[in-house]
Amino acid sequence: MPRSEEATVTQALTRKDFTSDQTVRWCPGCGDYSILAQVQKTFPELGRKKEEFVFVSGIGCSSRFPYYMNTYGFHTIHGRAPAVATGIKIANPDLSVWVVTGDGDGLSIGGNHLIHLLRRNLDINILLFNNRIYGLTKGQYSPTSEFGKVTKSTPLGSIDWPFNPPSLALGAAATFIARSVDVEGQHLQDIIKAAYHHHGTSFLEIYQNCIIFNDNAFADVTEKDTKVEHQLLLEHGQPMLFGKDKSKGIGMDGHHPVVIDLTDGKHSIDEILLHDKTDRMTALMLSEMTYRPEFPVPLGIFYEIEINTYEDLIHEQIERAVEKMGPGDMEAILHAGHTWKVK
Repeated sequence: MPRSEEATVTQALTRKDFTSDQTVRWCPGCGDYSILAQVQKTFPELGRKKEEFVFVSGIGCSSRFPYYMNTYGFHTIHGRAPAVATGIKIANPDLSVWVVTGDGDGLSIGGNHLIHLLRRNLDINILLFNNRIYGLTKGQYSPTSEFGKVTKSTPLGSIDWPFNPPSLALGAAATFIARSVDVEGQHLQDIIKAAYHHHGTSFLEIYQNCIIFNDNAFADVTEKDTKVEHQLLLEHGQPMLFGKDKSKGIGMDGHHPVVIDLTDGKHSIDEILLHDKTDRMTALMLSEMTYRPEFPVPLGIFYEIEINTYEDLIHEQIERAVEKMGPGDMEAILHAGHTWKVK
């Protein structure tokens, strides 16, 4: 539904309105608690009735999410949340539909469903919790685990090259790609709002700590003493600066990105790239910084464009068909041609 036509809430809602009566059953200290809190804080500001939101999940720790939101929700089967969400959105395009998945559920068994949701560009929001481990099944390596990762299922180290979620989304022609972190509350809220206001499929990867099976996987990005040197906060139209006092930035050496030290007396801020969230090549460059320790971790909106959504096109197609052939008669279709009775 176009944003201008969205229903408005006559009575102001609060976080409590979006909090269900279910006991939250994640491990103490799990990053999922923070993500849940930021979603519950953000949703009252979207100006929609809680009955107009639907959360859909598959299987995994993240997939408990619909139980804890006081909205409509479906806890579906492993990897198939995108398929269920697609059906919901096509049947009732006025709903705000959110898929909650994990790096295992969304990128392993559900990988095929995920990429086709992205390429179709339904107006659906995807929250992919990435802890780089299988938490629910007790610590096996996942599609995003680092090369060489020692786990219960890879005691000698993983020999898989990991999936890179933003690069995967970009390759699948996603129209909104972003990343945030579970403990960066305000940043996460801002990106959730941006994802909601995007008309099309939004893909938000959220780095999430699994305190039991992969603790401190993102410590460089989250710890107070180190994050200033490891976070690259993306702002459209602004230079890509990071580090203490914004003393470093991302520049180019030919066709390759490099880190530029602005304190060495050899470089100026004019050499620092400006972020353009509408530029696909910029987004690809940023996404490929993942797993490269010489670069900071980009956080924010990598890429955003707007094109027609799948549900808009399908309903336009239905309207044209009705105009051309009439509304149709199911009873007539069932009794058309040769029929017989079974006695």
